[in-house]
Amino acid sequence: MPSAPVPELPVLLDAAVAAVGGTPREGQAHMAVAVDTAMSGERHLLVQAGTGTGKSLAYLVPALRHAVSTDRTVVVSTATIALQSQIVRKDLPRIVEALAPHLPRTPSYSLLKGRSNYLCLHKATGGYPEDLDPQALFTEASVDPASGASERLGDQVRRLRDWAEETDTGDRDDLATPVSDRAWRQVSVTGPQCIGSSCPMVEACFAERNRAIARDVDLVVTNHALMAVDAFDRHGILPEHDVVVFDEAHDLVDRVTSAVTEQLTAGMVRGVVRQLRGLGVAATALDDAGESLRAALELVGDGRVIGDLPVTLLDALVLLRGAARDAHADARDAGDPSSAATAGARKAARADLQAIMDVCERLAAPADDDVVSVSHSEATGRSSLQVAPLSVAGAMRGAVLEERTVVLTSATLALGGRFEPPAGSVGLRADDRQDPEVAPRTGGRSAWSALDVGSPFDYGRQGILYVARHLPPPGREGPSSAMLDHLTELIEASHGGALCLFSSRRAAELAADHVRLRSSLPIGLQGEDSISSLVRTFREDDAASLFGTLSLWQGVDVQGRACRLVTIDRIPFPRPDDPLTAARQERIGRRGGNGFMAVSAQHAALLLAQGAGRLIRSTEDRGMVAVLDPRLATARYGGFLTSAMPPLWRTSDPQAALSALGRLARV
Repeated sequence: MPSAPVPELPVLLDAAVAAVGGTPREGQAHMAVAVDTAMSGERHLLVQAGTGTGKSLAYLVPALRHAVSTDRTVVVSTATIALQSQIVRKDLPRIVEALAPHLPRTPSYSLLKGRSNYLCLHKATGGYPEDLDPQALFTEASVDPASGASERLGDQVRRLRDWAEETDTGDRDDLATPVSDRAWRQVSVTGPQCIGSSCPMVEACFAERNRAIARDVDLVVTNHALMAVDAFDRHGILPEHDVVVFDEAHDLVDRVTSAVTEQLTAGMVRGVVRQLRGLGVAATALDDAGESLRAALELVGDGRVIGDLPVTLLDALVLLRGAARDAHADARDAGDPSSAATAGARKAARADLQAIMDVCERLAAPADDDVVSVSHSEATGRSSLQVAPLSVAGAMRGAVLEERTVVLTSATLALGGRFEPPAGSVGLRADDRQDPEVAPRTGGRSAWSALDVGSPFDYGRQGILYVARHLPPPGREGPSSAMLDHLTELIEASHGGALCLFSSRRAAELAADHVRLRSSLPIGLQGEDSISSLVRTFREDDAASLFGTLSLWQGVDVQGRACRLVTIDRIPFPRPDDPLTAARQERIGRRGGNGFMAVSAQHAALLLAQGAGRLIRSTEDRGMVAVLDPRLATARYGGFLTSAMPPLWRTSDPQAALSALGRLARV
């Protein structure tokens, strides 16, 4: 137990605010009190905290206070690497330094990622067999997909092995120069591929060292996917904890769904066949079964599989599962016992075979909530079979909510002011909601409360929402010439300073080409350089504009006049042929609801809120959000979508918009 009493929350909050150079904010204080109450009262909490609230500090201070007062670890989970880095490298050092004089001991913290994010010393020094064709070492591989830069694969691997001798962390994000995923796989292993305590390098293992550190700290920062894998599969990756804070909670369900979605391809089978033959196992039956899978997939159309699987495909899965099981047994003692790489090769092959067996079993007898789909790639000619859960609510309730107190927070959590949809999506029941101002009532960890602490920004005074109602509705053929011409007009009127968000890479590229031909203003395009470099140029050059897709909708924080115009090319509805979207809409329709509004419109509203939120990032910011899709003003769902966006002053007059941008450009 602590040797001295832990101060009340307001004392700690004031110290932390002063340390980060901030000023007291009503919304932040309100949120901090609610988080503190939830943690001490074991009641789940949902908090919508608008941009400018300072929500990270509002949950980190009570989290550290709870950890020190109870000697129990608190886990903070985020969706993006950017926020993880901000919390660990910027927020926590200052907050801990400020709180330490007031607490019985100095709080500790660490960042924890999945095993494959750390270099494996055993693999880097030859403990696993090479899984590349020698000729592949001379091929070019992208070192940064965003910039298009490439380097010979062999040179990348050589660079990684040199780095292995000097790095203190083994963390891929600490590489000074990035490498391709393919190169990184030559020096890293997944959890199932790791040979564990039998590894000769276990004492120096970067992943194990980070896990050991995490077991003894007060606060662990991780990501949604690792949190889900650990909770559902009970791997014990994370230390014992009784509280978890999900920041960027608007993205939680999608990240968890991705983490528990499984895929099967003929290429996966061919890959493990190569591994087995390297161990001296012929694997002929497995190879034949993989070919049967490929042939069966070619007979199934693109999209969701409704009802039972076709007999040919089901037979191929049964055949593959049996062949994988036999190969799994054959690999147990395979390989040259005198080779240092044999143990790693066995473990990697058997782990991949187990994954194939598991997904075959799930596909052959999918759960009632599973959605099975087939996709065919025209670019590669390859086909894949995928199974994903329709909902993760039940899994989240059983694995997370019933065992720990959960705080979920985001700037865009309760679209339209309703907390029930996000609460239900993670497994909370509407009947269990309680008033956040009232002390938690007993009854286990099923109760939850919610609050919206607003934003300190005066959106109606600081910004304009312009909807280009006069433009034609967007079509499937891509951006219209009228839309592209008007986009050019807007950028010229604002003299740059535009963050232009698009629903597809092709649309962003077409728009960039169009504007560059008609304007001398500098245009940055996602894919032509790294995101960090593009954003830095955008921030530093007052006349620059930046064009991009989804990662820019949620990941850019540029304050001041550098970002005075945000454009959105079209309402970002999900693809209508997406299997999960279609299945979710159908289920809601069968229950008497409006599937389109509950799924597609909800998805679009979230992205619109995130995209429009790029504009006003401080109390001094001024600017305009221009939506170049008239449906936001004319369609029946337009009001719902607009209500999710920041409450900016609205207009649909193009001349008023151009005049306002001209005034902003001259400020």
